[in-house]
Amino acid sequence: MGHYYSEEPSTPLKTKTIEVCLRGQCFKFITASGVFSFGKLDRGTELLIESMVLNDNWRVLDLGCGYGAIGIVASRFVDYVVMTDVNRRAVAIAKKNLKINGVRNAEVRWGNLYGPVTGEKFDTIITNPPVHAGKDILREIVINAPQHLNDGGLLQLVVRTKQGANYIKALLEESFTEVRELAKGSGYRVYAGIA
Repeated sequence: MGHYYSEEPSTPLKTKTIEVCLRGQCFKFITASGVFSFGKLDRGTELLIESMVLNDNWRVLDLGCGYGAIGIVASRFVDYVVMTDVNRRAVAIAKKNLKINGVRNAEVRWGNLYGPVTGEKFDTIITNPPVHAGKDILREIVINAPQHLNDGGLLQLVVRTKQGANYIKALLEESFTEVRELAKGSGYRVYAGIA
């Protein structure tokens, strides 16, 4: 399967470097074939990055980090970031992007969903979830988030309005005490579930 939600992408490796400015700061990212959003920063991720709630003393989990845009931007505004992905190519590229952007308060771990952070807690979990991986994966991300969040912690995610926004919102309402819409635009919505 050549999908980015797989351990070993089957597509031949091609890379392309992009430069983007987000939240008033500029970044350089290597992007790769077989990793989500090759050659660009997708609109959903951009909307999530621009609207995500961050606090300077927070510990953040970037779940399904891809080439690392969310976690690397977050690292400039928080205490520490753990980035995880099931895709080994994504993990390798995200590690390179940490170096390129001079990030010292973040690490990248390989593994599926919450596997790499078993027993750990965060102030926020931020994700652009792999909608194409199916509803079971989305459900796992949302319903298992509270056990990895400190009291009052947030699960922040972006979803296409027409591809699962209602499903995700219902899951959030089932698993969290409060759900807020942080942003919407370009056919996406950013939600926060508050634990």
